Amino acid sequence: MNVAQESTKWKWWQGLSGYHWFVFSMASLAWLFDCLDQQIFLIARNDALSNLLPTIKDPSVIKAYGGYATSIFLMGWATGGLIFGAVGDRIGRAKTLTLTVFLYSVCTGLSAFSQGWIDFAVYRFLTGLGVGGVFGLAVALVADGLPSNSRTGALGTLQALSAVGNITAGLIGMSLGYLASSKVIDGATSWKYMFLVGAVPAFLCIFLQLKLKEPDAWRVARDEGRLTGAKFGSYTSLFGEAEWRRAALFGMLLCIVGVIGVWGIGFFSPELVKDVITRNLKEQGVEESLVGGQTKWWVSVNMICQNVGSFCGMITFTYAAQAFGRKWTFAFAFVAAMAATIGYFQMFNGVQDIWMSAIMGFFQLGLFAGFAIYLPELFPLRLRSTGTSFCYNVGRFVAATGPFTLGVLQAKLAAGLTETNDKIDAFRDACSYMSLIFLLGLVAIYFLPETKGRPMPQ
Repeated sequence: MNVAQESTKWKWWQGLSGYHWFVFSMASLAWLFDCLDQQIFLIARNDALSNLLPTIKDPSVIKAYGGYATSIFLMGWATGGLIFGAVGDRIGRAKTLTLTVFLYSVCTGLSAFSQGWIDFAVYRFLTGLGVGGVFGLAVALVADGLPSNSRTGALGTLQALSAVGNITAGLIGMSLGYLASSKVIDGATSWKYMFLVGAVPAFLCIFLQLKLKEPDAWRVARDEGRLTGAKFGSYTSLFGEAEWRRAALFGMLLCIVGVIGVWGIGFFSPELVKDVITRNLKEQGVEESLVGGQTKWWVSVNMICQNVGSFCGMITFTYAAQAFGRKWTFAFAFVAAMAATIGYFQMFNGVQDIWMSAIMGFFQLGLFAGFAIYLPELFPLRLRSTGTSFCYNVGRFVAATGPFTLGVLQAKLAAGLTETNDKIDAFRDACSYMSLIFLLGLVAIYFLPETKGRPMPQ
């Protein structure tokens, strides 16, 4: 497919067979429900830790534990990506995807039964194992299972649909916030219901097991590989051959920037919204027992706005990558994400500013459509799931330091402060300083090839 063909191929869905649609739907749902579980954790994280650590009254300390829990989750995510990406190239993407979906679903449900900080952290790590495997497997299934002229649009749309899972989590949070503010359920333990809802995607495994087959391209290549001795899912091959090693290392750096930007900064927007809205409601004289439920409702609204913006951003990134190339689109997106993130954390002051989260989501999460499109184009079929998972997930070992660093930086900036507004300002500044990480993405993309219009390596 030449450059001109790709740049005008906006209707990527034309010509897909029924089974192509099934593959796309199953891969997209696996990733959509994966993101649903991620967002449930983000929305419920602060309330869960407040409930599980009842002796800690300082909100800044609870936030620090939230950073630790997020780091542990990201470490599990990285480990799962390292393991299941390679397993998917070796035994099949469909089989391995079934296992990972089952793992993250069950462990998300078990999180609701946590009795303390330790077992909550263990469930977060195990959930991360499953979550880490899904992206590379789903992307490899679509990249190898759909026609090449549909690949870019399909992968960008797969990533954009993840925002639907995020929005669904926000709607669940709004519903529980309403029930808590109406005193139908106990607001202090409403987080447990959110994690139970997250177990529902386990039912998806049934459909994966019954009907989803391995891509023909993978099966043919695997049979040939047994005769020629080609290594599938081999980290020795990934790092032993210069071309793939370069792609893996700089692809990982590319993803580290995006992951820290979102998980180390952007996904802490619920904490800012909670603090600001709580302060505003108390200043308005709202009854203390109703503040928690109303705050939870607005935190969920913020999450929905952020993910509506992200959906639009990912679709826009997909079109831009087709029209202008992967590298130029990434370069613009990194700079815009830095500006949008700093603007949000410095200027958000109440419900009238909720729209700003959509702008931040547009640029921050728009980058992730690029990861879905670009990463599988960097690696051969025998290493596609391995390389994609390595870049997208294993860099989270480094990215896991982002939430921890934010927590420590915020605690240091807030040290000695007693006024609520001063502590909020310290959190704003910590997030703004962290946003400079997006500039590192420009370094990573400089050393990677332009793949627009090129066939994937075989």
